[in-house]
Amino acid sequence: MRPGQIIVLATPVFFLLMGIEFAVGRARARRGTGQDTYRLADAVNSVGLGMLSQISAVLTGLLRIGIYTAVYSSIALFPQEAAKEFWTAWYGWLLALVFYDFCYYWLHRMGHESAVLWAAHVVHHQSQHYNLSTALRQTSSGALLGWIFYLPMAVAGVPPLVFVVVSLVDLLYQFWVHTEQVGRLGWFDRWFCSPSNHRVHHAVNDRYLDRNYGGVLIVWDRMFGTFREEDERCVYGTRGGLGSWDPLWANAEVYWALAKDSWHARSWADKLRVWIRPPGWRPADVAARFPKPPFDIAKVRRYEPVVSPGVQWFAGIQFLLLVGFAVVFLWFSDLLPLPHSAVWLAALTAMLWAIGGVLQGRLTVTEVLLIEACALATASAALGIGWLHYLFKPLALSIAIFLAARRALSAGPITGFDGLLLAGLVASLAGDVLLMGPGGMFVPGLVCFLLAHLAYIALFRIGVGLFPRPGALAAALLVGAGMYAFLWHGGLPAALRIPVGAYVVVIACMAAQAIGRAAVLHRADPSAPWVAVGACFFMLSDSLLATNKFVAPLPLAQLWVLATYYAAQVLIVRHARPKA
Repeated sequence: MRPGQIIVLATPVFFLLMGIEFAVGRARARRGTGQDTYRLADAVNSVGLGMLSQISAVLTGLLRIGIYTAVYSSIALFPQEAAKEFWTAWYGWLLALVFYDFCYYWLHRMGHESAVLWAAHVVHHQSQHYNLSTALRQTSSGALLGWIFYLPMAVAGVPPLVFVVVSLVDLLYQFWVHTEQVGRLGWFDRWFCSPSNHRVHHAVNDRYLDRNYGGVLIVWDRMFGTFREEDERCVYGTRGGLGSWDPLWANAEVYWALAKDSWHARSWADKLRVWIRPPGWRPADVAARFPKPPFDIAKVRRYEPVVSPGVQWFAGIQFLLLVGFAVVFLWFSDLLPLPHSAVWLAALTAMLWAIGGVLQGRLTVTEVLLIEACALATASAALGIGWLHYLFKPLALSIAIFLAARRALSAGPITGFDGLLLAGLVASLAGDVLLMGPGGMFVPGLVCFLLAHLAYIALFRIGVGLFPRPGALAAALLVGAGMYAFLWHGGLPAALRIPVGAYVVVIACMAAQAIGRAAVLHRADPSAPWVAVGACFFMLSDSLLATNKFVAPLPLAQLWVLATYYAAQVLIVRHARPKA
């Protein structure tokens, strides 16, 4: 049984214990003897990040185990048979767990003392609440460098199977210590990682910062001078503050900050030091030009954007459906080729991003449904799941049409602007349906998308005129000409050269019109550049489609074609209408 399947079997236990913890917290809060430590959005964000971590581990886990196995096979200090006999005895298993926990201590400690490792580990610390859902909040990038710290086990001849099992035991042990509902435990606190000890680790209080790294045993902290007892109220989170329910940003925020500081640093040595030095270290010239206020614990406020109960119910139900999807995927992931796992990871990421968006108030319920339909239409096409694709591909554009029509009606009488947007979406829907049919429907589908682009050109012309930036038009036509020459050289059928050529001209003009509009309106309408990005995605999607059809098959072609196509449609339908 694989680790992912063990996590699946443990999932009902996780949710049961979270439910008990929630009930205990509520009861104590009513009696005035404790507090409720759960908030829906925070718990969804934490568990969602755990789901991403587990699914991405199907891909990145091969790196960790592959390197470990290679080192074990080639440079272990002891003969494999003798080492296997030792490490698989009862005392060997116990020693392997202690060995793993020792290595984990140093990985965990370096995760707080080196910025690039903190960039991965920070995900686990971002929650401003401390409960069992926080335990599931895990990084998706930790495997990229974390494997280095476990190589001593491979050199010592610990078999890969033993390594995997003890790593899972160490990980599962740490679940229960993420709670405020369990107090001090006397002698247990002196030897083991406990709720009290680990609360200290998650706190941003000055006296608690970077303390108590042990996973199972806290004796490592006592030995190496990093132990601190809990003796004042803990304030949780990170000193920088995430301020978002976006799972992508949660994984990327520190990497992005380090990349910016590294870019701005004048010294090449400082460009490297930014990644290696402790978190928070910045080159003097960067700190002077881009100052950050010092941390003040008195100013810490919890990030809790207000959304309606209806939206919370919607997000909760959608999230439970995604949990079910992740559970099924993890159970069968060993039967799937890696590219298929990558497709499902992308779809899950998009849907979790959308749920985070609605809990932040950045997206509406209809926009979430649109993104989910787009993700499922793309994944089903890439994986050849015909019935699912035939359901969600037309549904995606139907939701987009509903969204545009609803916004138009809520703004007052239907205008020419709304009519053109709806015309573009309806023509796109017709094109989608036709391209789902037999090959003979390609030209009619092409005509529908040609009409859609003409509608978008007319739409983007409103308020700015036709092609307000001639340079953008010239650049777009040049790119289009290059793509057309590539298709011609690659084998574009003679019968399609004229219609495809006309299509290339029109889509290049559509992109140029959107870019010109953004150049004119970007100050008055900050959404205009997003529409231009959408138009460029449209051009990219059609280029990928044509390359795959006429030049050479692309790997996972439907993934790239439809992902860029739906990104284009979502950006246009969401941002085309100027903000009131």
